Amino acid sequence: MTQAATALETGERHRFYEDVMAMLLGTLMVSIGIVLYTKATLLTSGAAGLALLLQFATGINFGILFFALNLPFYWLAIRRMGWRFAVRTFIAVGLVSVFTWATPGWLRIEAVDPLYAAIAGGSFMGLGLLALFRHRTGLGGINILALYLQQHHGIRAGWFQLGVDMVILTGALFLLPLDKVLTSLAGAAVLNLILAIN
Repeated sequence: MTQAATALETGERHRFYEDVMAMLLGTLMVSIGIVLYTKATLLTSGAAGLALLLQFATGINFGILFFALNLPFYWLAIRRMGWRFAVRTFIAVGLVSVFTWATPGWLRIEAVDPLYAAIAGGSFMGLGLLALFRHRTGLGGINILALYLQQHHGIRAGWFQLGVDMVILTGALFLLPLDKVLTSLAGAAVLNLILAIN
């Protein structure tokens, strides 16, 4: 089972206002990380990475793509994690979509060094995801699908997610310079290190 799934299943119960604060702050932090990645033309993993890749390829706004990519996975979220998790995830995905659309109007970034964007953006996303996981909220359809395939078809969740990320990185090689892809890997390492340690 993935670390995210373990965190979701063993998370303690919180008060309603604590969940609301965690959802707002967590999604805002993830959004800031994504805005840094967008400005530096970097990628991350999972549904957010796929949405970034499609944004770079088509010019369609990340928020629209991210929200649309997650829609087919909510019935799996209901079956795998229950209604509460599915509703929280739907709200969190909606907030990230809105925040990534609105943040460039609130925070104007003229230029950002790609390595800084990878480290800072990966840190923001990792801390944001950590806050969401601790309050039993998810952010990505790929993770939900991976858990479903593991439970019902014996396909290991980690291997499936790795395969999806390899497809995203392969697609990135056709759109982005190699140094951007390698810098994206550094950001992914920072993000996953934060989740692994905490």
